[in-house]
Amino acid sequence: MGLNSESKNINESRVIMYREALNEGIREEMQRDSTVFVMGEGIGERGGSYKVTVGLIDEFGPKRVMDTPISEASFTGAGVGAAITGMRPIVEILFVDFTALIIDQIANQAAKYKFMTGGKGRVPMVLRTQGGVGKGLAAQHSQSLEALFYHIPGLKVVMPSTPYDAKGLIKSAIRDDDPVIFIEHKSLYMAKGEVPEEEYTIELGKGDVKRAGKDATIIAWSGMIPKALAAAEKLAEDGIDVEVVDPRTLVPMDKDLIIESVKKTEHAVIAQEAVRRGGVASDIASFIQEKAFDYLDAPIEIVAGKKYADTVQQ
Repeated sequence: MGLNSESKNINESRVIMYREALNEGIREEMQRDSTVFVMGEGIGERGGSYKVTVGLIDEFGPKRVMDTPISEASFTGAGVGAAITGMRPIVEILFVDFTALIIDQIANQAAKYKFMTGGKGRVPMVLRTQGGVGKGLAAQHSQSLEALFYHIPGLKVVMPSTPYDAKGLIKSAIRDDDPVIFIEHKSLYMAKGEVPEEEYTIELGKGDVKRAGKDATIIAWSGMIPKALAAAEKLAEDGIDVEVVDPRTLVPMDKDLIIESVKKTEHAVIAQEAVRRGGVASDIASFIQEKAFDYLDAPIEIVAGKKYADTVQQ
């Protein structure tokens, strides 16, 4: 198959699940490049807790699909080292909450290596993890921590919301020469959508208009996209035509697409699952205010998760 950059005019497609799209993307890159390998807890024989890596060990063997001990710091550190020395590891951390155990490896080693080598070094590593609320997964397994990585220079942050985006972005992330934090929403793994038969990639930093509209813009990502689209359909019943913009990658972010939409609709709502304080939504609101203030017909609104302190009795 020949490689195509993103094109929604590709003729042949079928409907598959988000997790299947990720599996296809990883499989294709492992077939294409022998330096790509996968490591993480239960990702081999078990196929991963969310079944993203099902069948990969049968095709590529245990040297390229490596089940690791429950020791996030050690195998993430090994992944950073492998990337620095020429491999392309895909490291899975079971929940984004557990990235607290690897902050040194990610923030101080992977993210800083290019800077510390005067731009000569590279760390072509993808850290796949699962974020967002789930069903009965408790406080230590249900956080939305993308703002943590958004704040660290040297990292790219990807958060796909559809099967189409998931496949195209995982392929680009694997090919990228910088460390990429690839956050998948646990509620989306069984979501279905059209994915081309033909190979394609999606450029990191290129957003997407998920629904065109003229009266207001909702900016959202990951698990908030289905909710934003549902809200837009509900508002359409009242004659309000809402545009839904998905940046798809938070770093780099397609700011031009967001500004263009806000200038058109003159209203902006930013929806994030994470708590508002210190969040990505606040930064988006900041650059909208800087670049499109004269076009706004109303204050920018942010819809965000409740702070933990607001959910417990003081």
